[in-house]
Amino acid sequence: MRTPPRLVGVTPENPAHTAIEPGILYFGTPVVLVSSENEDGSANLAPISSAFWLGWRAVLGISARSQSTRNLLRTGEAVLNLPSDALAAQVDRLALTTGSDPVPEGKRARGYVHVADKFGRAGFTPAPSETVGPPRVAECPAAMEVVLEAAHPIAEDDELQRGGIVALEVRVQRVLVHDAIRLPGSADHIDPDAWRPLIMSFQKLYGLSQQAYPSTLASLPERLYRGPDIDRARTTPART
Repeated sequence: MRTPPRLVGVTPENPAHTAIEPGILYFGTPVVLVSSENEDGSANLAPISSAFWLGWRAVLGISARSQSTRNLLRTGEAVLNLPSDALAAQVDRLALTTGSDPVPEGKRARGYVHVADKFGRAGFTPAPSETVGPPRVAECPAAMEVVLEAAHPIAEDDELQRGGIVALEVRVQRVLVHDAIRLPGSADHIDPDAWRPLIMSFQKLYGLSQQAYPSTLASLPERLYRGPDIDRARTTPART
């Protein structure tokens, strides 16, 4: 039997990598509660964890067949509500629920059930938004009112996945926060030591611990990242 080659640099402190095939690759992202408006004018509320931000734009990875996606594509509006880790139990009440009726076959097979009143199910309070139709979640420390700018199909090259996933590009029009997470003495900054986002990691809910290490990047003032979408948002009138 051949002796396997010795891996240079492998130590207990620097172990070797092993190839695996996990079913999902959700290493840890903030939970986002997407509120949107149904065809009958009622509100839908759905938790997602595939989201990231670039300036005042966000990209949402979401099922192309979900009620939230249908609502966003139809109305072009939504609110991205960010719950804190203190709201984990309420967020969990929305697990395995859908606003779609009938329940899509794929979700039915995984045990999803239709729930019309998602706000009531979770015990959240709908609050009127300023620039879009769907309500905000009053209990969430941060909320962003957004409009849809583009829809990008995902995995269109694969016949088995085609039409199942979409990436929605949205533009932020309002950022509204609880004063408790604002940096003292600052008008526009979030205090990362006060903000405790709810994190989804491999289907489990977590909070953040303390800062792991002083960040060199944090030496740059946030104003250097300000883009034209902020000026555009300032000119967006509030709904009457």
